[in-house]
Amino acid sequence: MIKKHLIYKRDKWNMLTVEVHGKTLILREISDQWGEECHTFLSRPAMMHWAEDRFSKEKFGGTEEEWTAIMQAFKEV
Repeated sequence: MIKKHLIYKRDKWNMLTVEVHGKTLILREISDQWGEECHTFLSRPAMMHWAEDRFSKEKFGGTEEEWTAIMQAFKEV
């Protein structure tokens, strides 16, 4: 059974989802700038490490509330 989590969705061209396939986590990031990127993680800690690097507070361009919501969504996967 595949469980899909929506991390964020701004529109149909800018979104990030995580699919849980047993122990494997498949993260798909779609952006109008880069197209689709796919990352596969074998553990939640590995995914969280990527998320904390990708969405570091220093580099994040959005608001504090947006950052908090994204990180909370990752934690709920």
